[in-house]
Amino acid sequence: MAMTKGDGASGPTAGGGAGQAPAGAPTAGGGAGQAPAGAPTAGGGAGQAPVDTRAPGAADPTPAERRSHVPGAGSPAAEAVERARRDMLREGSSVNRDAADRRERRARIGADVVCEAILRQGVDVLFGYPGGVILPLYDVLGDHPALRHVLVRHEQGGAHAADGYARATGKVGVCLGTSGPAATNLVTGIATAQLDSIPMVAITGNVPGALIGKDAFQEIDITGITLPMTKHNYLVRDANDLPRVLAEAFYIARTGRPGPVHVDITKDALQQETNAPHPSDEEVAAGLPGFRPTLDGHPRQIRLMAEEIARAKRPIIFAGHGVLIADAMTELRELAERTQIPVAWTLLGIGALDETHPLAYGYMGMHGWKHVNRAIQSADLIVAIGMRFDDRVTGNVKTYAPYARIVHVDIDPAEIGKNVAVEVPVVGDAKRVLAALLAMLPVTDPSARVDYLAQLAEWRRESLAGSWHGSGASRPGYLTADFVLEQIGDVTHHDATMVADVGQNQMWTARYAGYRRPHSHLSSGGLGTMGYAVPTAMGAALGRPDKSTWAVCGDGGFQMTIQELATLVQDRIPVRIALLDNKKLGMIRQWQEIFYAGNYHSSNLFGPDFLKLCEAYGIPAWKATSPEEVRPAIEAAEAVDGPSFVWFEIAEEQNVFPIMPAGKGLSDLIEKWGGADE
Repeated sequence: MAMTKGDGASGPTAGGGAGQAPAGAPTAGGGAGQAPAGAPTAGGGAGQAPVDTRAPGAADPTPAERRSHVPGAGSPAAEAVERARRDMLREGSSVNRDAADRRERRARIGADVVCEAILRQGVDVLFGYPGGVILPLYDVLGDHPALRHVLVRHEQGGAHAADGYARATGKVGVCLGTSGPAATNLVTGIATAQLDSIPMVAITGNVPGALIGKDAFQEIDITGITLPMTKHNYLVRDANDLPRVLAEAFYIARTGRPGPVHVDITKDALQQETNAPHPSDEEVAAGLPGFRPTLDGHPRQIRLMAEEIARAKRPIIFAGHGVLIADAMTELRELAERTQIPVAWTLLGIGALDETHPLAYGYMGMHGWKHVNRAIQSADLIVAIGMRFDDRVTGNVKTYAPYARIVHVDIDPAEIGKNVAVEVPVVGDAKRVLAALLAMLPVTDPSARVDYLAQLAEWRRESLAGSWHGSGASRPGYLTADFVLEQIGDVTHHDATMVADVGQNQMWTARYAGYRRPHSHLSSGGLGTMGYAVPTAMGAALGRPDKSTWAVCGDGGFQMTIQELATLVQDRIPVRIALLDNKKLGMIRQWQEIFYAGNYHSSNLFGPDFLKLCEAYGIPAWKATSPEEVRPAIEAAEAVDGPSFVWFEIAEEQNVFPIMPAGKGLSDLIEKWGGADE
């Protein structure tokens, strides 16, 4: 029904009379346009609305009550959240003072504990990138001058550099990042370390404790993300816990089978004052009653191991990464010499035995030497030490080592029997197990193995004479990767630290550089991380400044972490980069050629003028396109005091042979394809 002015139409009337409620306002009787019963009127009478004497548009003299939208407003938890948010937006707290005053006298805070803990472990360098919630740690780094910080250009590079430092030195590597994307950028490097058993402590900052779970800026559940790829991880919200947690983190990272540990620290824990002391190693071990790795092999199992060796006619020893981790190289050599058993090695076992030793037989597996794989397939005993029988070593397990009994020594019981069934499992540290075994073994008369070793020598001669192992120097008009690696090994007297990337360059580096000492070959074996070589070489070079360090890259992997060239220059890190440029994703192209009928999709790779790139960074660089140019370029790069670069333009279609097809076995190696060889 239409309403008239007399029916209580909304707003002031034509005559400006007051006393009418807004349209739709409830009345005592439920009707619209009437004031509530009992409301005072201008004259004080009940039942009439108060007279509004304001001019049109004037402010209400009684403003509306303000509301708080803070959950649990007024509670201690809400106040803690408010303080945390203020600290996120306004750097500093009661413990942060003027820089000059602070360095004269200030309280010890959680950030100091982190620096102290790292130095107590004998680590003198860490790799990181600053960000909001980790800034309290960067604020005190200058107060700990014994600790060198390397500013990487991407957090992944920091994780790989920590990995390289750990592999080259045997110490625990340390990397650092803030919360959110910085923490997730560390993940690839952490996963690389986990699969290759590398001791690393990755430290990240997180939002203040009161904001955990609030989806604050750059908050992510990084401990949830790293849980499946670390030995252990922590979220620390109290500075008083930091000495214990960090000591445990380093202990866990290096003890037993090494691996990465992640420590996530809230910003307020870094800022909080603390007098908590650092625990001793004994106190740390006592505080971890559930973490007791088996170091000494069971005497009965070691006796069975000795009996197997005594009976074997065609035995072979496998040296894995565990030999290097356990520092068991001397015991390995003594075992081989005492028993006259040849030694083969995995990708990560390279360097466990000098490759010029008479009993050193070679690299095994998918791209390993044909003679080594042939020996495995004919062996009657395999003594595997510190390796995990991954698929790149065995191929099809159904056809693997069909005549061999297997003895498997590993510190991680989970690895024994996981990929291959074994006759004699031995859980323990490789060095201790081999020392106990040597005490039981008599010296083998060399004449007992003469026929066997003669057969292996013949197989080696056939293998090395294969067309796929020719030297690049003998191919007019072409520069090949095998020749480049041989020359780098020769120029550096086989004493450099060689860091491989992933792909064809990784296999060429493993096969052709020639290794004489332990920890001289670094490679991402388990995860196969492209972009690994350059940042890892940074850490290796800083960890072992007494050794020349070479990063061997394909043009694909190099461009994944190319930004670390700036780190090399800024910190004057003497890494020599050998770029094997075939204008391809080489291993992808090779697989497409052999297994995908030559369908070369997305394997051609555009790259820049690498000499101009190096010029922009101020890095001395050379280019070699023929065999004659290779050695002078390597020698020039080796002489530089700082980073240097050699661009090798290699044959675009060079393949890695032999290759074991996926799903096949060691007896199914492909040695050439379509008439073309390596």
